[in-house]
Amino acid sequence: NVNGKKSVESMHRELGKIMWDNCGMSRNKKDLESAIEQIQLLKKDFWNNVFVPGKDDELNLELEKAGRVADFIELGELMIRDALDRNESCGGHFREEYQTAENEALRNDKDFAFVSAWEHNPDIKKSKLHKEKLDFKEVKLTSRSYK
Repeated sequence: NVNGKKSVESMHRELGKIMWDNCGMSRNKKDLESAIEQIQLLKKDFWNNVFVPGKDDELNLELEKAGRVADFIELGELMIRDALDRNESCGGHFREEYQTAENEALRNDKDFAFVSAWEHNPDIKKSKLHKEKLDFKEVKLTSRSYK
C-alpha cells in the first residue's frame, strides 16, 4: 500500500552497497558509524518509498522479496553494530584501527574470545548481546600472518 517509487531490487542493491563499502573485510569505526546512519535512512526510505507491484491476496513473489529485504535491512544494521562493538581484527575481518606496526591483524583474545549471539529487539539499537565463550583445548589461538 506504500505505492512508492523505488523497486525492492533497487533498495536491496542500496543495502548491499552500504554493507560492501562500510562493513566488508576491511572496516573502521568512522565507516561503520556512517553505515549505521545510512542504513537507518534506507530503512525509513524503504517503508515510505518502496513499490511492490501486484496484489497481497494472491501469490506475489515481489511482496515475498520485499519482506526478505526488510529483514535484511535489520540484519545489516545488527551486523554493523556487532562489527563496531568488536574492537579487534580477527579472522577475515580487519579493523583498520587494530593492526600491528607491520600492518597485520591485531587480535584481542582476552576480551573477544566469544561468539556474539544477539537477542532480537524491534529497536535494533536495544538488541541485547549474549556472549558464548569460546574455550579452546586442542588449538592455540594465534594471529594470522599474510607475510
